[in-house]
Amino acid sequence: MTTAVAALFRFFALQVVRTRRLGPSLARVTFAGPDLRAFHSDGLDQSLSLFLPHPGQAEPAVPVELGEGWWQGWRELPDDVRAVMRSYTLRALRRDDDGYTAEIDVDFVLHGLGPDSGIQAGPAARWAADAAPGDRVLLLGPAVADNRAIRFRPPEDTDLVVIWGDETAVPAACAIVESLPAGTRARVWLQVPHAEDVQDLRTAADAEITWLVGDDTDGPEATLATLRAAHLPPAENPYVWIAGESGCVKQLRRHFVGERGVDRRAVTFVGYWRRGLTEEQLREQG
Repeated sequence: MTTAVAALFRFFALQVVRTRRLGPSLARVTFAGPDLRAFHSDGLDQSLSLFLPHPGQAEPAVPVELGEGWWQGWRELPDDVRAVMRSYTLRALRRDDDGYTAEIDVDFVLHGLGPDSGIQAGPAARWAADAAPGDRVLLLGPAVADNRAIRFRPPEDTDLVVIWGDETAVPAACAIVESLPAGTRARVWLQVPHAEDVQDLRTAADAEITWLVGDDTDGPEATLATLRAAHLPPAENPYVWIAGESGCVKQLRRHFVGERGVDRRAVTFVGYWRRGLTEEQLREQG
C-alpha cells in the first residue's frame, strides 16, 4: 500500500531482487516492485529515505495508512517494532521498455562489518549484509523527477567541477562522475577505507579521479591537507560538490570559499553523517 506524503514524494513498497558486494565496505542492493512505475528522478545525488524491518519482521512497520500523519505514528511505535529509517542516495535506476522505472540500486556502507573494523555495526549495515531476494522494504522517494532532494546543480556556465566525498558519499559521487558529459573538466577525490573498495569509473568527462584509501581516524585534518596541496586547473566559474561527514564537509567548504576564493553560491555541501552520532540522534538535534 502506498500513501502520498506530498506532491513530490511518496512511499514505495519494494523487494530485493539481487545483491552484490562491491568491496569490504560496500554492498549494492537492487530493488524492484510495481510501485516503481511512479518513481521519477533526474537527480544524480537523489536523496531517499529507506525503512528496514527488524530481524524477525516480514516487512518494515510504518503506519502509511495515516497519510500525512505517518511520521508521528511511526515515532510512537515501540523501539523494537518501529522500522529502522536511514537516508541514502540513489546509485542508479533502470527503465523498462515503456520508460518507467523498473529497478533501482542503493549502495550501503557496511560500517562495522569490514575487516579489522573498530566500530559496532548498525542495523542498516547488518540488514544490507544479510539482504536476500524477496526481502521487503519501504522507500520514501520522489514522484517528480526534479525535486528538492537533489543537490548537485552546477550552473550552466560551470567550467570546472570539483568533487569530494567519503565512503558514504561515494554512491552519489560515482553517479555524478559517470554522468558528466564530454568536455566537462572535473577533479574528484573519493575516500574509502580499503583498496578493494576502489571502483572503476567510466566517464566521458575530462575527469581526474583520486581515490584516498585508508581510515579517517585523523579526522578532517588529513583530508584538508590533501586538498590544500592539490593543484586545480584555472577556471572562471568552478562548481564544488562536497559530501560526507559533516565536520569534514564544513572544513572543506571553508577551504574552497575562504582559501581558494570559490563563490559560496557555487559550493554544494551535504553532511550525510556526524562523527559520534547515530542518525536518530541527528534527527533529534533538528
